[in-house]
Amino acid sequence: MTGLRFGYGTNGFANHRLDEALAVIAGLGYDGVALTLDHPHLDPFAPDLAARTAALARRLDQLGLGVVVETGARYVLDPWHKHEPTLVSAESRDRRVDYLGRAVRVAADLGADAVSFWSGTLPAGTTPEEGWRRLTTGTAEVLETAERHGVVCAFEPEPGMFVDTLGGVAELRRRLGDPAALRVTIDLGHTVCNEDASTADCVRGVGPLLANVQADDMRRGTHEHLEFGDGEIDLPAALGALRETGYRGLVAVELPRHAHAAPTVAARALEALRKAEAVTR
Repeated sequence: MTGLRFGYGTNGFANHRLDEALAVIAGLGYDGVALTLDHPHLDPFAPDLAARTAALARRLDQLGLGVVVETGARYVLDPWHKHEPTLVSAESRDRRVDYLGRAVRVAADLGADAVSFWSGTLPAGTTPEEGWRRLTTGTAEVLETAERHGVVCAFEPEPGMFVDTLGGVAELRRRLGDPAALRVTIDLGHTVCNEDASTADCVRGVGPLLANVQADDMRRGTHEHLEFGDGEIDLPAALGALRETGYRGLVAVELPRHAHAAPTVAARALEALRKAEAVTR
C-alpha cells in the first residue's frame, strides 16, 4: 500500500495566522492539516463564515493539503470555563450542538475527511444514565446534520471525560443503533495514557470504523501531549497497525501546548513519523 498521510493540528500553531500556519505546515512536507475551529483560526461565529470557508478551501487546494475538522477549542463558547458547555453539561447543551453543526457545514464546504468531537466532562452529581441520555440526544442531532451534508463524524474518547475509552465509544454507537455516519477518532497518545490494550491493538480493534487519527506521545496514566520520544508510545508498531488496517485518513500531530516553537516542533514530529513508518515497510 502507499504511505500514510501525515498532518499537523492548527491548535499547535496558535501564535500563527491561519494562512501562515498552513504555509509552514505545507512547506515542511505535511500532507494535511487538522483544523480546530476557534477564534484564532476560522472562527465559526465571526461574520461571513461561508465566504471565509470558501477562501480556505481554495488555499488548501493550492497547498495540496487535506483536512479534518477538529472541535476541541478551549474557550470558543465560554471565556470563563474551558470546553464548556459540552454535550453532557447541565445547561446550554444546545450551544455545543450548534457549534458542532457549524463544524459539520464547514467540513462539507472544505471536503474534509471528518469532523471530530468528544463528550465533555459529566458534572458532579449527575448519574451515568443521565449522562448517556444527554450525550445520545446531542450526538443524534449532530448526526442528523452530518447525514444531510454527507459528512463523517469521528467520536474521540478523551481522558477525564464522560466517554474516555474506545469501549465507551462502542457503547455510544450501540445506544444510537450503530449509525454509519458515526465513526471513531483515535489519539495514539491517549491509548498509552488510558487504554488497557497496546496502541497497535487499539487500532486493530477499531478497524474500518477508524476515521481520524491524532498523533503524539504520552506516558501511562498522565494526560500530557508530548513530542515523540518523550513518552512511552511504540510509534513504529502504531503506524504499522494503521497500515495493516488500510487506514487512508490523516495522521495529524496533536501538540497544542507547543505553539511557542511550532515550526521547529512540527519539523521534528514529521521526521519522527517518517522514520517510524520506514521501519514498517
